[in-house]
Amino acid sequence: MPIRPIRLFGDPVLRTPAALVTDFDKEIRSLVADLTDTMLDAPGAGLAAPQIGVGLRVFTWNVDGEVGHLINPELTLSSETQDGPEGCLSLPDLTLDCIRALSVVARGFNMYGDPVTIAGSELLARAIQHETDHLDGILFIDRLDREARKAAMRTIRESEWFGADTQVRISPHTTGGLGF
Repeated sequence: MPIRPIRLFGDPVLRTPAALVTDFDKEIRSLVADLTDTMLDAPGAGLAAPQIGVGLRVFTWNVDGEVGHLINPELTLSSETQDGPEGCLSLPDLTLDCIRALSVVARGFNMYGDPVTIAGSELLARAIQHETDHLDGILFIDRLDREARKAAMRTIRESEWFGADTQVRISPHTTGGLGF
């Protein structure tokens, strides 16, 4: 499957809530393969469909050698939290401490439409929460306190990649007009 360009901070698709997947067909399986290949090539611990310009509720992860995907996730978060480093493929070279739930139970579907439940803690929980945020148009810098967010924005504005023209490509997947 092809490696897809990753959308960078400033691209509107990253701030747009993604649509529920309703058809578990060949196109969704192709999207999961594209997400997986792109994530592994980057490399990253996760990648959400909006990050490659597709406005659907799909993400992949690669944590501790386990590669997986989840469609239409619904999360149950622990009350116990973790504070640790977090980065994002859409915000290159930016890593900041971010508070997340220590563990998560994620319910959704696999690429065939079968219900699945993923339970994870620490890095897997962080990845699942981070990618689910992408599906809601939320970036991890939105979860930082005011001072850390201001520092992050200063770093972003000073980066080489910020303000670069974003290539907008039409997704080959049927997205109901929600993909850019």
